[in-house]
This record gives sequence, structure tokens and C-alpha cells, in this order.
Amino acid sequence: MQFPQGFLWGAATAAYQIEGSPLADGAGASIWHRFSHTPGTILNGDTGDVACDHYRRWQEDIEWMKRLGLNAYRFSVAWGRVLPTGRGVVNHKGLDFYKRLVDGLLRAGITPMLTLYHWDLPAELQDCGGWANRDCAKWFADYAGLMFRELGDRVPLWATLNEPWVVMALGYLWGQHAPGMRDIGAAAKAGHHLLLGHGKAVQAFRAQGLRNAQIGIVTNLGPQQPASNSPQDQMVAALWHNFINRYFLDPIFRGEYPDTVINFIGEFAPKAAPDDMPIIQSRIDFLGVNYYTRNVLAYDASDPIGSRTVFQEGKLHTEMGWEVYPEGLYEILKWVHEEYGEIPLYITENGAAFPDTPTPQGEVDDPLRVDYIRAHLEQAYRAIRDGVPLKGYFYWSLMDNFEWAFGYSKRFGLLYVDFETQKRTMKSSGRWYAEFIAGQRR
Repeated sequence: MQFPQGFLWGAATAAYQIEGSPLADGAGASIWHRFSHTPGTILNGDTGDVACDHYRRWQEDIEWMKRLGLNAYRFSVAWGRVLPTGRGVVNHKGLDFYKRLVDGLLRAGITPMLTLYHWDLPAELQDCGGWANRDCAKWFADYAGLMFRELGDRVPLWATLNEPWVVMALGYLWGQHAPGMRDIGAAAKAGHHLLLGHGKAVQAFRAQGLRNAQIGIVTNLGPQQPASNSPQDQMVAALWHNFINRYFLDPIFRGEYPDTVINFIGEFAPKAAPDDMPIIQSRIDFLGVNYYTRNVLAYDASDPIGSRTVFQEGKLHTEMGWEVYPEGLYEILKWVHEEYGEIPLYITENGAAFPDTPTPQGEVDDPLRVDYIRAHLEQAYRAIRDGVPLKGYFYWSLMDNFEWAFGYSKRFGLLYVDFETQKRTMKSSGRWYAEFIAGQRR
């Protein structure tokens, strides 16, 4: 597999999952700080208070990126570090942290891809309704504009939102993530306002006239396949496909929500103001695709939404319970390309949690992850051969970290982190990835 010249080889992280020190140097609390400190929300009562201590160890972590041979790194900014209350007065100590990080990456020859929002809304904005409040779109655009002014000359790749579907569904509909709401009306509003905030941020980006930078959005996508040829199974698979894969992309590329989902949620469907869709349709330069697995779906009348996911017996599953299905990466990349045209694509997340255990010598051998990465790169390469304009691959994650509601129980990293000592150890998957990247440069 020889990927195109200029292909980005990276790894990805998110602020709350790795930084630690969430209130240091004047930072404001986020909804994830508040949520993780609420008893019963996170496995083992874990929090992001220390995480990987990246806030203090970022220089060491850049050295690890160099050892991996990465030429790109995707990270997110904690909104509340920069604007402690989400708006108004800037916390320059927090902003300076990201300036130092970006400058360090550039010195190391590593291209920064900066995600503006990876789920950690400032807590004070949640007290005003969070993303269910239409004003949140404006607050986000103002924050984005600040970041474009401060770092637009140094960061060439910007993503507005990470996985808005997860924010809407897990944060506002099912309550498994911060802010922990279970309100279909609030969820529908949040989804629409996330899109509106994205569009307003893209407009703020264009207003800056940044000639050497591009902007996009990152979405979680995957095949939603029927368990059988029955009309009922076909119907629920189509509904989930429209809900997961189309719900945020159709508004951005076509200015409309998928009818099947809007009809399904009925009275709770988002109410768009006349100017909303043109804003949401503001032109983006690339689309980020986060891919982990597929869903195989069957009709189930006993379920509140009429469907269930069918476990695939005999298939390898990760520690998250997700089927390892590399072909799904090819399938979803091809689908996006055929459905939405020549938009450049990046695989912005792809990874697996496996039970990594150090040997007495301190080594971490993870052959399942090596196989996982290799198989998914084969599918990415296949997509490129078939005409998909794929520009980069970011493994999730650079290092083991705080895995949201699962705390520290799931390990996705290329680097093993001993959370007691903060020692990093490169896993065999990290060595494999480094060798593969080196082979691409020969």
C-alpha cells in the first residue's frame, strides 16, 4: 500500500480526555467536569482531573509523536480554558497553552488539526440551556472567531464540531454523556443549534480571509445494515441510516433534514428559522469521518423505537463491544463520496480498545490492535484506489485516556499510560504504525 504524496498520518485526542488540570490557571468548569463529579455517572467514579496530565506534559507528548513519525495531530481546545464562562473575558493563560502547543507541533514538523468543540461546553452556558438554547450557536461562533484570530495564521486545518450526533443523542436524548439529559425536545433543538453554530463558525472563518487554512466538521458514520431481507428489518436499518449518517450531513450539503427522521420524531422536529439552512450550508473545505463499527439491525416491536442491534456471533469485538468490521470503512467512505460529491475526506478517528496488559518487563504487546489498524488502512487504500479523495488518517487515540462514561477502563492508545505514574510506553501497535509511516516516506 503506497498512499498518495502529502497524505497526513496522524493520531487524535480530545481536551477533557487527556489534559487534566481542568480548572488550572483560571479555566472555567465544563459540563464534563461537572458530570464526572456527579456520583453514579462514570464507571469507578473516575474523573478527568488528572487524565494524562497533558496540560503539563505536552512537550513530552510531542516527542512521542515524533517517535511515532506522525506528520499530523488532531486535538481539541477546551472552550472553558479560553473563555471561562463561555463568553466575554478571555483567559490568556489558557489561550497561551494552545499557542505553545501549536508552536511546538509546528517546530516538530507536525501539522495541527484543531477541533473547536469536542463535547466540553462551559458549564455556565449549560446553566443557560446549553445547546438547547439557540443563543449557544452565537456563543460558539464568537469563541470560534476568537480562535481564528489568535491561531488562524498557524493552524491549517480546523474542525468546528466533533460528532454532533453523539452530543445530541448521548448528551440530550439518552443521558449517558454530559449534560446527562433525557429530553427528546431538547435533543432536537440541540442538534439544530449545533448545526447552526457550525454554520456561523464557518462564516466567521471565511470573514477572517485565512488563505492557508481550511475548515470542516467531524461526523461519526457507519453502515446501518438490516439483519434480514424482511421489509421490517429493511425499514429500521433505513431509519437508523438516515438518523446517524444523514441527519447532520443532509442539512450541511443539501439544506434539509431527512424526511424519514423528521416524520418519525414528529412534533419534536427542529423548527428552523428562514435563514438557518443557508447558514448551515456554508461551504466547508473537508469532512472528517470517525469510523469504528457497523450496526446490524432488526425490527423489534417491544423496543421503544422499534429496533434492536443484532450481535454478530463469531466475529471479533473490541472491549467496547463493537464488532471489528473493516469493510465498513470502505463502505462509508464510498457512500459519502457518491452521495455528497468531491468533498475531500479525512479519517479523523479510527481505533479499538483491547485489554492491554504490560509484561513484567513493561512491554505492551497488542497484536489485535496491529491487525485492526492494518485491516482498516487496507480499506482506506481501497477507497483511494476507487476514487475517494481521502487526504489523511488519524488513529484514535495517541494514548490511553479518560474514555468518557467508561472512565479509565478502556484503552485505545498507541501509547500505554500508567495513570498512577503517568509513564508512557509505546505499544507494539505504535511501533507497527511508526514503521508503516516510515515505509510511506521511502
